[in-house]
Amino acid sequence: MAIRALGYVVIKTTQADIWDTYLTEVVGVMRAADPADGAAHYRIDDRPFRFRIEAGEQDELTAAAFELSDEAAFQAMAAAIAAAGRPVEMGSADEAVVRGVQAFFRTSDPTGNGLEFFHGDSRDDVAFVSPVGVKGFVTGDMGMGHAVFAAPDFDETHRFYTDVVGFHDTDIPRFHFSPDPNDPGMGFAFMHADNGRHHSVAIGQVPVPPSRCVHLMLEMQDLRDVGRCYDRMRVGKVTESASLGTHTNDQMTSFYMQTPAGFDLEIGCDPLIIDPASWTPTAHQVVSEWGHVWAWQKAMEEAAQ
Repeated sequence: MAIRALGYVVIKTTQADIWDTYLTEVVGVMRAADPADGAAHYRIDDRPFRFRIEAGEQDELTAAAFELSDEAAFQAMAAAIAAAGRPVEMGSADEAVVRGVQAFFRTSDPTGNGLEFFHGDSRDDVAFVSPVGVKGFVTGDMGMGHAVFAAPDFDETHRFYTDVVGFHDTDIPRFHFSPDPNDPGMGFAFMHADNGRHHSVAIGQVPVPPSRCVHLMLEMQDLRDVGRCYDRMRVGKVTESASLGTHTNDQMTSFYMQTPAGFDLEIGCDPLIIDPASWTPTAHQVVSEWGHVWAWQKAMEEAAQ
C-alpha cells in the first residue's frame, strides 16, 4: 500500500473571503479555477489545486488527502482501514472529478482526525503564477508538504498510521516544554511516506484543537521567499505563532503563523531530504537548533517581567 505523498487538504470555513486574502496575499498561492460546487480552489504547482476551501458551519481542517500508488493499493488501503474498525466512505464519481482524481474515500484516524486517500492524480499545463511573486513551492514527488494532528490517544493513533496505513517512522521524540524534572513530556511521531520528505504526517500527544489540526507546512524554494512571506505576515497583521528558526529533526528553516481557522501554517525551506528505503528512525529531544520562539513562550516571558 505505497503512500506517495500528501496531495491536498480540505478546509471548511465560515469566512471564505478571509481565507482568500490570507492564501493569495500573505502566503502567495494562486487562485485556481473554482469547481461548480461552490468551493474555492488554490494551487501551488501544476496540480489543479492543493487547498480546497468549502463553506461550513465551523472553521476546521476536514481532511488531509494522501495519494496511493495505484488502484490495487487504493483497494487494499480501504480494506485495511475498514478491518481496523475505522469508517470508509467512498466518494462519488462527481466528487472525484472535482478533486482531480480517479477515486477517493473518506475516513479518520482513531482520534477522529479527517483523512482522504486517493489514486489516479492529475496535472495540467496551467503555469503557477503567485500574485505576490513567490517563485514557487517545492512539491513534485514529495507532495504538497506535511500535516500535523493532535493525538491524545497517542499509542493507538500511532499504531494506526504505521501498522494499518503504512507510514514509516522518521523521528520519535518525547518533547519536554518545561524545566520541571517530573514533567513526563509529550510523545510525538514524525512519519514519512515513500518519498524524500522527512515527514508527510505527524502526530503529537496534545488535546485536539477546535480546528482539528495542529499545523500544515508548505516548502518554498529559498530563504528569501520565506523571509518575504514573514514580512507579509507582519504587514497583514497575521498572528505569528513561532519566530524564524531551524528544526533539529528535519532541518527545516521556517516560521509559523496562524490561519483563519486557528491552526498554524509553517512556511519553510532547505529541509533534510531522506532516503525512505534506508532511513533509521531517530529520537531527537530538542524541537529546534535555534529560534522558533513560540507565542506562548513570549507570553510567559512577558508575564514574568
